[in-house]
Amino acid sequence: MTMEIFNQNNRKLISLIALILQTTSIVLVLRYSRTRKAEPYISSTAIVASEFLKGLICIILVWFETDCSLNRLIKKLHDEIYGKPHETLKLTIPSGLYAIQNNLLFIALSYLNAATYQVTYQLKILTTALCCVFMLGKKIEKHQWISLCMLAIGVAFVTWPSSDEGNKRLSTQTPKSWLQQFIGLGAVLMATLTSGFAGVYFEKILKTGPTSVWVRNIQLAIFGTIFGLVIVYIFDYKAVMEKGFFQGYSTVVWIVIFLQAIGGLIIAAVIKYADNIIKGFATSLSIILSSAVSYFILNDFIPSLFFFIGAMLVITATFLYGWERKVKLIPLNDQKR
Repeated sequence: MTMEIFNQNNRKLISLIALILQTTSIVLVLRYSRTRKAEPYISSTAIVASEFLKGLICIILVWFETDCSLNRLIKKLHDEIYGKPHETLKLTIPSGLYAIQNNLLFIALSYLNAATYQVTYQLKILTTALCCVFMLGKKIEKHQWISLCMLAIGVAFVTWPSSDEGNKRLSTQTPKSWLQQFIGLGAVLMATLTSGFAGVYFEKILKTGPTSVWVRNIQLAIFGTIFGLVIVYIFDYKAVMEKGFFQGYSTVVWIVIFLQAIGGLIIAAVIKYADNIIKGFATSLSIILSSAVSYFILNDFIPSLFFFIGAMLVITATFLYGWERKVKLIPLNDQKR
């Protein structure tokens, strides 16, 4: 019994560390890859590469589930994907939305610092909650509605224009126009909408069938790769034909692709082994770490009083939303007294 509890605590700790590292590093490394002085890469091709890599990783995980048997793996994939076309086609909607969302996040981090992005992107909690109410009929508790209001107010504070002093301290950096800031914030807000709807839709699919989460992720990766290639064709066909699909790729870009690919897999592990409090703690630490690295290392962020107030509201709202009240049961004998 003690060993079982120890293993469970270890899994929670590993899930927490993995989620903190992934959510923090993907934002910081992606931000660095978009602002460094090097040959630019095409973000849409990086998203296609990450979807393809995610599919390969999930195939390996399914292979382990089938006792490392190649024949069982092929049979399982055939039965679950090719043998159930109707179930497979259900994944076209979330995979298309995720493809749009990922492209929006690349755009956002091209114009926003990591700290502002991290806090603003937490609005996905609000959009996810609303989608749960309308799509799944989920009941939102009173304390969760309060947390959602706090979240919206906190994001409003964070996105408030910086003070003159902060602007002066950033005078050595390349100034970003109001249009660029507007594009960055608009991209984040659009990403929160797609994230909320796609996440709830995917959750609904997972709960309506016995198919494993790894097979579902393979289905997502297949359609995600297809939608990603369509986006590449529409927006970056000329650039790809001129300099190639992998133009501007470096070690940093491949790290971004890898972190993007494993993101959904880590969240799946957290859902399995941890809880909402662990997720809230990871989100809070990720915001703090992103802010610190943006200020001390990337030098593209000067925190204002509004940012501190907004960040604290967002962190508090994240914990409050995931908090579950424990109802104390009164024994029947005590009730009779």
